[in-house]
Amino acid sequence: MRGEDRRQGTMFSYVSLEQRVPSNHPLRQLQPMVNQALAELSPRFEELYSRVGRPSIAPEKLLRALLLQVLYTIRSERLLMEQLDYNLLFRWFVGLGMDDPVWVPTVFTKNRDRLLEGEVAEAFFALVLEQARKKRLLSSEHFTVDGTLIEAWAGQKSFRRKEAGPPEPPDDPGNPTVNFHGEKRSNETHQSTTDPESRLYRKGRGQESKLAYLGHVLMENRNGLVVDTRVTPANGRAEREAALEMLDSMEGRRRRTVGADKGYATRDFVAQARDLAVTPHVAQNTSRRKSAIDGRTTHPSGYSISQRVRKRVEEIFGWLKTVGLMRKTRHKGVDRVGWMFTFATAVYNLVRMRNLLAEAA
Repeated sequence: MRGEDRRQGTMFSYVSLEQRVPSNHPLRQLQPMVNQALAELSPRFEELYSRVGRPSIAPEKLLRALLLQVLYTIRSERLLMEQLDYNLLFRWFVGLGMDDPVWVPTVFTKNRDRLLEGEVAEAFFALVLEQARKKRLLSSEHFTVDGTLIEAWAGQKSFRRKEAGPPEPPDDPGNPTVNFHGEKRSNETHQSTTDPESRLYRKGRGQESKLAYLGHVLMENRNGLVVDTRVTPANGRAEREAALEMLDSMEGRRRRTVGADKGYATRDFVAQARDLAVTPHVAQNTSRRKSAIDGRTTHPSGYSISQRVRKRVEEIFGWLKTVGLMRKTRHKGVDRVGWMFTFATAVYNLVRMRNLLAEAA
């Protein structure tokens, strides 16, 4: 018998949000890990907020909403609020009731900036990493380092001379005509008016120069989890400098190895890494007459293992760019871009941990 196409709204629902979410939904495995980290962040939240005045958005709910934004590739806070308004799965995960109102997007953004000042992303990342350490998912001896290009939220037309006077009124305010063909432009003489901290950079020969930042990760080799991150202005030395900084910040001075591509195969990087008690398993640069990596490094079997495993770091960058909104950042300045990059890598670690624990079960 054919059913009737009748649309009649119901005033009450007798099915709770908890019942609507399937027991095998992937977010159910993430929720306990996220809630544990947020509970440990509670003292830090107390320091960021006044004890008097009108209550703002609960920071726990704000971070859960940001996590969903990264996990489901929602490109703006306005769209995120729209999803929270009608998506029951999102309401359940964030902690909103069926009838709770959602937040105004601008209010949500201002509250997020408060967490930026409190370095909450770094603390959240560290707590997630501590959970992985307690579950024995981390290696303490073998690591990989690499960097990736993060395109800035600025166009080529905004890259203008630093000493130039006030620009003429544009012929089209939405898309003005700018002719920079034949003009020699560099970071020493030019600067973006949209995002002054971004730098004109290209990853390799024959590739397009873009206004960008560089994101760096230090990955442990056992399970491919990120153990440290940095975001720096884009320049030719940033990858090696950030790598040494991350290696130097590691606790203890036990002998370790670090795999890397041939971009790190310079004598300075190799020497400084060895000074930090780190054996540089760096790919040999065959274009040079004499490589900085000699036989004492390449002969042991561990070198070939590091070179094989280091390619896994590209999976991290692939996830961050296709899912985690890091292909072209929506934020401006090293601090904001770095905050979101660190938070996105923490979300990646959560997803990776969920998968690893499911395989072990």
